[in-house]
Amino acid sequence: MSRPKGTDRPTDRPYDIVLFGATGFVGALTAEYLAAHAPEGVRWAIAGRSEQKLEELRERLPGGARTGVLRADVTDAASLRELAGQTRVLATTVGPYVTYGEELAAACADSGTDYLDLTGEPEFVDQVYVRHDARARETGARLVHACGFDSVPHDLGVYFTVGQLPQGVPLSVDGFVRADAAFSGGTFASALNQFGRPLRMRAAARDRARHEPRLMGRRVSSPAAAPRFAGEVGAWALPLPTIDPQVVLRSARALERYGPDFRYRHYAAVRHLPVAVGGVAALGALVAASQLPPARRWLSGRLSPGQGPSAEKRAKSWFSVRFVGEGGGRRVLTEVAGGDPGYDETAKMFAESALCLALDDLPPTAGQVTTAVAMGDALLDRLRAAGLAFRVVASR
Repeated sequence: MSRPKGTDRPTDRPYDIVLFGATGFVGALTAEYLAAHAPEGVRWAIAGRSEQKLEELRERLPGGARTGVLRADVTDAASLRELAGQTRVLATTVGPYVTYGEELAAACADSGTDYLDLTGEPEFVDQVYVRHDARARETGARLVHACGFDSVPHDLGVYFTVGQLPQGVPLSVDGFVRADAAFSGGTFASALNQFGRPLRMRAAARDRARHEPRLMGRRVSSPAAAPRFAGEVGAWALPLPTIDPQVVLRSARALERYGPDFRYRHYAAVRHLPVAVGGVAALGALVAASQLPPARRWLSGRLSPGQGPSAEKRAKSWFSVRFVGEGGGRRVLTEVAGGDPGYDETAKMFAESALCLALDDLPPTAGQVTTAVAMGDALLDRLRAAGLAFRVVASR
């Protein structure tokens, strides 16, 4: 996991951060956040396929005259490699990543450029690990996936919770997600794509398992869980089939602070039983429909990537993730909470992750790493300062 000896951070590049896919909905929100919050002297640029749209975005940004504009296309591998060579950190919003993401991840791995994305696609993450982790460790590149609502609140929320528990003992954490918000078009497209590729997703997971070193002397697990009423949060708990538990377990594998035997379970928290039953039925129907190409195409047209709700609607949206952690005779209830998860807070998490990699004094890591492993306390401090709540609700 450590950066190889003799591999220095690239310092002679024109930019510290490049945001690829900046003219999409979440991309533009991220660009606006960077324009408002990047410290003076940070060299950053927006990138994408249409130079005209990029110029129009730059004109709308506060202080946009100091923002660079770079053209690159996901269908042109040479342009992606040129893009990766111009920056220390490359953050991409262009998905579905299993379709459009690998060439850019490969270019970053080859050029020693830190890579960030917003993927929630396990197949893509596993493919990148198998094909590009070793090269990234050689060059010193950090490949950090899932830097939005998937999976920063969950990964850092568990990291924060573990920090409240005793060291060197078996630990268990359960996460309970509640939100009142709309899904982003990109998230919906990625979910549909993954639901429609179950065999490929399982094959990618098996391939990763063959390449990943065995964890020696410690154990991490995420056992299958059934729906239940969770008295600790006063809600019905429904297992969530997202990438978040996988990310949490990878952090636990890499960090000994999670103890000799760590277990995590991930749920949606629903207050009322009829809503819980309806949610399970709706998810089952969506998974079934995604197996049929005509139905998948029709569903894809309902909410396309690049679309999103109004600022007024986003202002009313919120999320809360509560974690129940236990170990060594101690029990703690923590919470991560914020505003609109799919757009505003995702843009904030993504931009702060890019700034963190570019500017902060971080542990020496390389290869495919999680937010907790790559950035840990530094990103936690940044997000708290930016308005996200990480707090202890109760402990005994």
